[in-house]
Amino acid sequence: MTLVIGITGPIGCGKSTVAGWLAEAGATIVDADLIARQVVEPGEPALAEVIAAFGGAIMRPDGTLDRAALGRIVFSDAGQLARLEAIVHPAVRPRILEALAEARRQGAPAAAVEAIKLVEGGLAEACDEVWLVVCSPEEQVDRLVARGSTREEAAVRIAAQAGLVPRVRPIAARVIDTSGSPEDARPRVLAAYRAALSTAEDRRGSGASSGS
Repeated sequence: MTLVIGITGPIGCGKSTVAGWLAEAGATIVDADLIARQVVEPGEPALAEVIAAFGGAIMRPDGTLDRAALGRIVFSDAGQLARLEAIVHPAVRPRILEALAEARRQGAPAAAVEAIKLVEGGLAEACDEVWLVVCSPEEQVDRLVARGSTREEAAVRIAAQAGLVPRVRPIAARVIDTSGSPEDARPRVLAAYRAALSTAEDRRGSGASSGS
């Protein structure tokens, strides 16, 4: 059986880095953000819905979505962000579930769904366990600035996700702190992965014993 891990946490805390380390350890990675980009490509039904909701100003001349323009609208207005998510999440979820089904067909030991909106998108229920990835507030800002954001832009994006950690923490099987250097964080992640696989194996063993 394939262990399904949901990886979530605030922007800049290292979800993609954690997923990359799991991939190196043999897990199949399902990137919800990548799929969210795919469902609003030209010709996709969700793109037409986004244009209808937010207007033609969010489009580039070549017919693709201007993500920066859309981001300026939704990251400063919780209502507009919820409006966007109501369009995108229903289009993303089936593709993620199909990717997980494919991982099971391929016999992957684990599949990790990387999604900042794991709970809101209804994906947590498809996971065997949820990992909450966090880091220090100072490092979170520094990482976003290193990606090209100003400190003001970073503060706006972080504030837009202010309730994420308290929402997810109660259902998180593991809290992964990526503060510090990658050399420090990587062993913690791989130890958590080994523990998760062991827990899943024990659970399967207990199920087989109870059914015999």
